[in-house]
Amino acid sequence: MTVQSMASIGLVASTATLAGVAVGLCYFAALRRAVASYLSRAGWRAPLALTLGRMLGAAAMFALAARFGALALLASFVGFLLARTIMLGRLPREA
Repeated sequence: MTVQSMASIGLVASTATLAGVAVGLCYFAALRRAVASYLSRAGWRAPLALTLGRMLGAAAMFALAARFGALALLASFVGFLLARTIMLGRLPREA
């Protein structure tokens, strides 16, 4: 394995991780907004649109990552889980 191929593998993995974090943050922000909209009883269209949007966005990101190989798919999933951890850390603590 050459240095150039190792560098490209690292670039793909880091790019996929950053994409996973970005999509994950959007995913969980949309989830939070959908739940808030549903609980406010403002209607069903907004929660449905947010749910479909976040599902399609995550599926598109993972499908694109899978086209780049197993490492990119795994790295994007790790980024997605990192975004989940970030968003859970932003929740208010109950007393």
